[in-house]
Amino acid sequence: MPRVRRKRRRELKRVPRSNMTLPEHDRGALPEGLLTRRQLREKGLSPGGHDPVAVLRCKYCAFRPDQSCNHPTRGWLYDVSLARPKRVPTLAQEWALDRAMAARQTCPVPTCGRRYVFCLPLKTIGSCLECHEGTPADPSSYFAPPAKHLLAA
Repeated sequence: MPRVRRKRRRELKRVPRSNMTLPEHDRGALPEGLLTRRQLREKGLSPGGHDPVAVLRCKYCAFRPDQSCNHPTRGWLYDVSLARPKRVPTLAQEWALDRAMAARQTCPVPTCGRRYVFCLPLKTIGSCLECHEGTPADPSSYFAPPAKHLLAA
């Protein structure tokens, strides 16, 4: 008879909202000048090394206005006046990232050598699915390797 495992409930600490170190704001009632990290990124900004200045309460805490929000779905709010423009990567950094992604996307089998638009399971399978199982790949999902006569020139 299989043993039944019971899932442990995560213990939530009930903290009064007045004892929180950062001010909390409900969704839809945000003061101007405070944005989440995702909203900063959409405007081309980053927090600039500054810590969050407030907490955006999750939707589950809307019915508990007296308690603080400590769910993982809460958001951190950053001050726009302290934010800096996002850094633009240099050309050398972009090349390095492209080489790293090419290593994860290229089939290592010498007869294949295709570069796919997604990362290959190289740790588990060691090649693309077409080389491993013979499953034909969609031609729109990879780039053909360069011709060998062009490489010799």
